Amino acid sequence: MVERIGALEADVEKLALEDFPKRTAALKERLLQGETLDDILPEAFAFVREAAKRTLGQRHFDVQILGGMVLHKGQIAEMRTGEGKTLTATLAVYLNALEGKGVHVITVNDYLARRDAAWMGQIYHALGLTTGCITHNASFVYDPSHSEKDAERDITGSFHVVHEFLRPVSRKEAYAADITYGTNNEYGFDYLRDNMAYTPEQASQRGYHYAIIDEVDSILIDEARTPLIISAPDEDSADLYNVFATIVPKLKENEDFNVDEKFKATTLTEEGIEKVEKLLGVADIYTEKGIRYVHHLEQALKARALYQRDRDYVVKDGEIIIVDEFTGRLMPGRRWSEGLHQAVEAKEGVPIQKESRTLASVTFQNYFRLYKKIAGMTGTAQTSAEEFHKVYGLDVTTLPTNKLLVRDDRGDRVYQSIAGKYQAVARQVKECNEKGQPILVGTISIEKNEFLSALLKREGITHNVLNAKHHEEEGAIIAQAGRLGAVTIATNMAGRGVDIILGGNPPDAVQSQKVREAGGLFILGTERHEARRIDDQLRGRAGRQGDPGASQFFVSLEDDLMRVFGSDKIKRLMGSFGIPEDEPIENRMVSKSIESAQSKIEGFHFDARKHLLDYDDVMNKQREAIYRMRKDFLHVSGNILEERVRDMMEEEMRQLVEGH
Repeated sequence: MVERIGALEADVEKLALEDFPKRTAALKERLLQGETLDDILPEAFAFVREAAKRTLGQRHFDVQILGGMVLHKGQIAEMRTGEGKTLTATLAVYLNALEGKGVHVITVNDYLARRDAAWMGQIYHALGLTTGCITHNASFVYDPSHSEKDAERDITGSFHVVHEFLRPVSRKEAYAADITYGTNNEYGFDYLRDNMAYTPEQASQRGYHYAIIDEVDSILIDEARTPLIISAPDEDSADLYNVFATIVPKLKENEDFNVDEKFKATTLTEEGIEKVEKLLGVADIYTEKGIRYVHHLEQALKARALYQRDRDYVVKDGEIIIVDEFTGRLMPGRRWSEGLHQAVEAKEGVPIQKESRTLASVTFQNYFRLYKKIAGMTGTAQTSAEEFHKVYGLDVTTLPTNKLLVRDDRGDRVYQSIAGKYQAVARQVKECNEKGQPILVGTISIEKNEFLSALLKREGITHNVLNAKHHEEEGAIIAQAGRLGAVTIATNMAGRGVDIILGGNPPDAVQSQKVREAGGLFILGTERHEARRIDDQLRGRAGRQGDPGASQFFVSLEDDLMRVFGSDKIKRLMGSFGIPEDEPIENRMVSKSIESAQSKIEGFHFDARKHLLDYDDVMNKQREAIYRMRKDFLHVSGNILEERVRDMMEEEMRQLVEGH
C-alpha cells in the first residue's frame, strides 16, 4: 500500500494547488457512489502528502504513511517522540473527513489545540476542507487570509501559535467545520452542556463520527480516574470550613491521626477525636453535631495532611487551582468534590466558594465510547495495551522509527537520601553545562522544580524553569532546550507535544553539529514516576530522528515512590550501605524494587479506573436513556410535545389508580 501511494506521487506533483479542492470534491462524490474509504485511501494519502509539501515544506515519511493507515483502522499508533505524530494524523483526518460527518482531533491542552489548528489548518485548507478549534474560553475557525504571516508560521509553527490564522467564532460554527481540534475536557463538557440545553440552538456538537486522540495514554488512562462534572453552587458552609481549618493544625500525626499515603486517606485516633471534641466544646461530636461536622473535620484533615501547595495545587489570584498530577499543568475551572476544595481554600486563607451540587457527569471512558470509531497516537502505549483493548477495544501497533534510535539509556543511579541525590544532580548539570551539552532535568512537581532551581542558582548555573506557573511560554522554552549549553528544568510532562531540536528551533546546522559533538541532549530524571510510561516519555525527549543523546534517572530511597510502595527489606537496608549519601548505590535489588513498586501502583490505579467505570456504566444506561428522550423532546414541534406529555400523564394516573 505504501508503494501504491508512492507511485501516485509523480502524477500528484503535476497538479496545481487550486486543483486540490476539486480532487477532494471528486473523492467525496466517489464515496456517495458507493466506494469505501479504503478504496480511495491511496489517492487521499497522496493528496495530503503533496499538500503538506506545498504548504508546510514537509513530506510524510513512509513510516508516517503506515501510521496514517493504523489510525484509519481505528487503532493506536505507537510512534517514538520526534517521529512527527501531528503530521501523521493529517492523513487519517483528511480521509475520514471526506464523509462530511466531522472529525475530532483531541489534544492534551489548549495551547496544542490552537497550535495544531493554525499549523495543520493550511494543509486542510489547500485540500478544500475547513478547520475549527475549541478551547476553554474561546472557539475559532482557520482563517487563511493572513498570508503575510505564512513565512513566520513555516519557521516557528511547531512551537508558536500564529493567532492571526484563527478567527473567533461560536462553538457551533467550530464544530460544524470538517475537522475540529480541541482538548478532551472541552469535548466532554460540551457533550454535557448540550444535554442540558433548553433549545436545539443552544447545542453545539453535531455527532460523534471519528476521533483521533493525541497522547492517547495521557487522556484515556492517566486522566480516566477523574470524571467530568458540571455542578452548580449549593449550600454555604464557609464558617464551618474556617472553624476546622483552625482546629486541624493543633492535631499531631501518629498521635491524633494516621496517614495512609498509599490510599490517600487519613484516620482519626480515639485521642484525636477527644481533642477535637474538647476544642469544639462538645461531649460527643457524633451524637451532638452529626455527620456534617464529622465530614468537615475529615476534609480539613485531608487538606492539611495529604494536599501540598505547589505540588497538588497552586494559589493564584486568591484562588486554589488544581495541578494535574500527570502533566504538571494547571487546571483552572476544575474543583475537588465533597467539600475538599473548600477545605483547601480555608487552609490557605483564600475566599471560600460555595459547595457545589452535581448537575451532570460523565467519565472519559464512556464519552469516547460514543464515537463510531476512535484512534490514538503516543510514544508509550505498549505497557497499557491490555487496558486499551479491554476498555476501548483499541489495539496497539508499534511503528518503526524513520532513523535508527541511538540514544544511550543508562541505568538508574540510586542514592540513600534526597539531599545526597540533589547534590549529585547539581554536579551532573554542571558537568554537562561546562562541555556545552544541553540538559533537560525532569521533576515530578512544581515544588521540586523550584527547589532545584534555587540549588542551581547557588551554583551560578543559568537555566530555564518550566512548570505549570509559566504555561503560556512553555512551548517556546522547551523548543529551545536543545541549544548549546542550555539547562532546562521541567515538570515531567511540561512542553509535551513540542519537539526539541538539537541546536535550537528554528534549526541551525552549525549549532546542531556542535551539540551533536557534545553528546546531544541529556535527559536527567530526578525521580521515578508512578507509571513507567511517564518515565519513558521523559527519556523520549532525547534521541529524536536518529540524534545522539542520553538519559538517566537519579533516585533516592527516600523518594515518595520508594517510601510508600518500596519493600520493607530495602528500607531496612537504607542505613547499612556505609557510603557517603551523595555517592550512588549500585545494587540490582534496589533497581528491582523500583520496578516492582511501579508495577504495584500501576495495578492499583488500574483498579481505581475499573471501579470508576463499573460505577459509571450503571449511570451510563440511565444517562443515555434520559439524554435520548431529552433530545427527542428538543427536536419535536409544540403539538407533538403536548401529546407526549399528555400520554405520560395518563400513563402515570393509570398506574396510580391500578396501584390503589
